Amino acid sequence: MKHIFFTLCLLTAVHATSQKNIYESQKFDDLTEEHDVLAIIPFLTHLDLENEISKEQLKAREEKEGYAVQNALETYFSQRKKKKKFSVDFQNIKNTNALLVQNNINYENIDVHTIKELSEILGVDGIISGNLDLNVLLSNGVETKFNFLDYFLGEADYGRIGVKISDGKTGKLLWKYEKEINKKSGKNTDDLIDRMMKLAARKFPYDREKRRDRKRDATD
Repeated sequence: MKHIFFTLCLLTAVHATSQKNIYESQKFDDLTEEHDVLAIIPFLTHLDLENEISKEQLKAREEKEGYAVQNALETYFSQRKKKKKFSVDFQNIKNTNALLVQNNINYENIDVHTIKELSEILGVDGIISGNLDLNVLLSNGVETKFNFLDYFLGEADYGRIGVKISDGKTGKLLWKYEKEINKKSGKNTDDLIDRMMKLAARKFPYDREKRRDRKRDATD
């Protein structure tokens, strides 16, 4: 019995470890030395739902999920910013979305614009963007109760999320964080973002303490 329990715990640990993947550019400090403001844009969402709905309904729900992540990230960053945890500010998403609309950019065509173009339009130093693949409507809330069988049957998996930060001047990828979404990730979009970003907090590149440590290591 102990052997079975140990095996299940090991599998769970391996599964959890494989859920996170963080990339940071080696040129991050050089490219972001003058970064002051970042903009968060709506996430591109792909929904794979079991129930049959029209293409119009699917697009509307994908858009809703994409904006929900944008809103959840702003909430998370705003709360952390109050504690002076970051070395940059984040543009109010109402201003971000208004500027996009004024330049005829909407959810359906935002992906045809480059990071450099979007940064110039929004007047920011960098862009936070990402992709969301889901088989549930996370913004509506999901079931979080689970057991070990859920993992083996695949019923605990809801999809995957990828968060990217790109430099406005060069368009180069600065940082990327990918994570599987499952029943342990949170009960809704806000919960998911809060939990996943807290897991990545120590490796978030604009964290003041992390940046200070990098500079100290470079001078040693």
